[in-house]
Amino acid sequence: MRTLRDLKIGESAKVTKVHGEGALRRRIMDMGITKGVEVRVRKVAPLGDPIEITVRGYELTLRKTDAEMVEVE
Repeated sequence: MRTLRDLKIGESAKVTKVHGEGALRRRIMDMGITKGVEVRVRKVAPLGDPIEITVRGYELTLRKTDAEMVEVE
């Protein structure tokens, strides 16, 4: 299983599944990260947390723990 956290800078992928449950999963989906959407990693902080991605035409910053819940292909 490959997650959003595993992507390198400049790499793109398609979301296949959003893991987690309840409010946390809902929050990730409310940010526009849903099944089938294309995401691209723009930046990674020096210590690896957080990461900045482009999704649906806007930039979004996610913590590593949230990025691990998004499965990509």
